[in-house]
Amino acid sequence: MLARLEDYSPTILILLGVGVLYILTKGVQQGIAYHRQSWIIRTNGCKPCPAYPHKDPIFGLDLFLINLKLSRDGGFLEGVRNRYKALKCRTFSQITLGERMIMTCEPENVKAILATQFKQFELPPRRKNAFDPIFGHGIFTTDGADWEASRALLRPSFTRSQVGDIETFEEHISKLLARIPRDGSTVDLQELFFELTLDSATDFLFGHSTNVLDRSDPNRKRGQRFGEAFAYVTMKAGLEGRVGKLATILPDKRYKVDTKYVHEYVSNYVREAVQLRKDSPEEKQADEENSGRYVFLEHLAKADYPEKKIQDELLNILLAGRDTTAGLLSFLFHLLARHPQVWDKLREEALALGSGTPTFEHIKSMKYMQWVLNETLRLQPIVPANARVANCDTTIPTGGGPDGKSPVFVKAGQMVAYQVYVMQRREDLFGEDATEFKPERWETLRPSWNYLPFNGGPRICIGQQFALIEASYAVARILQTFKSIEKRDDSDDTEYLTVTSQVRAGTKVALTPA
Repeated sequence: MLARLEDYSPTILILLGVGVLYILTKGVQQGIAYHRQSWIIRTNGCKPCPAYPHKDPIFGLDLFLINLKLSRDGGFLEGVRNRYKALKCRTFSQITLGERMIMTCEPENVKAILATQFKQFELPPRRKNAFDPIFGHGIFTTDGADWEASRALLRPSFTRSQVGDIETFEEHISKLLARIPRDGSTVDLQELFFELTLDSATDFLFGHSTNVLDRSDPNRKRGQRFGEAFAYVTMKAGLEGRVGKLATILPDKRYKVDTKYVHEYVSNYVREAVQLRKDSPEEKQADEENSGRYVFLEHLAKADYPEKKIQDELLNILLAGRDTTAGLLSFLFHLLARHPQVWDKLREEALALGSGTPTFEHIKSMKYMQWVLNETLRLQPIVPANARVANCDTTIPTGGGPDGKSPVFVKAGQMVAYQVYVMQRREDLFGEDATEFKPERWETLRPSWNYLPFNGGPRICIGQQFALIEASYAVARILQTFKSIEKRDDSDDTEYLTVTSQVRAGTKVALTPA
């Protein structure tokens, strides 16, 4: 016989009541959510997008293993592009470690996510979890008010006066030029470019360069250790953000050691700057005015932020200042070594500037240089993919239904990943020769949301002009110094992915002095 209610203890009855209330509440919430979602779908005419044909339709481990292998061996970006081709669509869904996400290379969807529906999307938890241990809470890892505060704090650092500081950069590019062999022997320019941008970025950020390009500097080993540690931890962060936590779940002692070293290296400069600002603010102000030199760290120290906040922002900007420009230069010279006619035309433009070092105005006037950089970034965007998560039930404009033109419903918490690499190689957007390196196409090309090397919308990269001027200056100085380039390997431009993209085999060339 069933026991009567009075036979149960008060505790049991309370627990039963709470359980029933929870179930009823969840049921009501799910019912409300279902009706809200149904209303959004009906109102907007949403239809489902194609689904990737998983062998494992529950966790998607089949695709996880494919992505993991391609990330480690190379070819990840083309692997993603081939999925779009196989499914014959611009938007599809796939399962990543049990979560169904939407993939898109459609400009209208990217525009919605990054601009017109900006407030309905935020950074994915997966990215935050991967980045937080290294970069903390900075401009690339935060949303909402925190992100707005970071952007307001950092924007003044990328004004015309700071971006056009050619003289400081010349000190570093001169050391790079000295490291390039004059005897026709092979050099990996990519290795030198990452040293160049590390030196210049730390000089701009900390007021103290790592100076790894200078082999005679007795302190370069410390900077070199920092560069190696930074490269490793960003590789791990990129792998986790791209493939999933399962890809980095095994214990990794080196990751912990290198993360600690990166933090200690930067925090030493932060403590020194903050303490100096506290101890002698007037003297420090006078030194800055007399030197006429801008130091990013000193600007942050004035704002009276906690040292940890300053450190986080420095590391966020270091990622952009070092990796993106070095990756761009590496892909550019990889392509130039395979397209001598582009080298010749670009060199002719550089020599027309005269024998002296180029000025900011010279660099801005180089039209063909801009075309070459644009074309390199089109074929090899340095951030080739990105993602956002819906913070409410919403839609994206296109990709659903048999013809792929209907809106697609996106539920709260669902990730939408957009592949810039795939989008910028679409033949319907850039012509049948979309996969070919043709800078001349930019004479008439007027892209919008189909070309996105620096992101778009409110979160568009605030340092894009800084990166382009630095890259242009480096290219111009190399063209002034060397008259020809020769490729020294037959590798293609398969990528090596960290948080950003670089040439997997390096940029191995020989340069002939002018």
